[in-house]
Amino acid sequence: MTHPSILASQHASHVPQALHAGAEPRDLVWHDEAACAALAAQLAQALQPRLRAGGSVTLELHGTLGAGKTTFTRHLLRALGVQGRIKSPSYAVVEPHEAPGMAIHHFDFYRFNDPQEWEDAGFRDLFGAPGLKVVEWPEKAAGLLPVADLQMHIGVLGEAGLVRGEDADTPPARSVRLQAGTPLGMTVKESLHG
Repeated sequence: MTHPSILASQHASHVPQALHAGAEPRDLVWHDEAACAALAAQLAQALQPRLRAGGSVTLELHGTLGAGKTTFTRHLLRALGVQGRIKSPSYAVVEPHEAPGMAIHHFDFYRFNDPQEWEDAGFRDLFGAPGLKVVEWPEKAAGLLPVADLQMHIGVLGEAGLVRGEDADTPPARSVRLQAGTPLGMTVKESLHG
């Protein structure tokens, strides 16, 4: 079995040189959860052919606690056909899921602090296998992850006082920045609208 390159994937300096010219980020705003669900559905549609053909895709989700990383993941996994409960893997570090014709692993490295755990838990093999890898808190495993096909940076706009719901009961909007790290990521990013 071949193993993915073990490179930190959070910095632009790790984006392959050929991508720099066309790897401009794409910025979106989610005004509500419906917009989050809509982007998740588009992403699922863009990824399904590759995943069903036995390909591998790595998606990194960046953002503070409560930004919406797990909410987005739930919408994405539902759009891919995952049935049953979808919970955050924050204590287990990884939760496996199955959808028709594809394997999915949802990682949450928030509590990850021992690089030896990477080898002991078999994460290298999981990242080298076909399927979708959704990674929350990738910066906690910096230096161990392969280059992500697509990074999503989610921010809460209301925290900065930029955009706030009309009343206190309306959640603040989210800023979303999509950054491609591979040619596949560029193709997927360009296929999304909204």
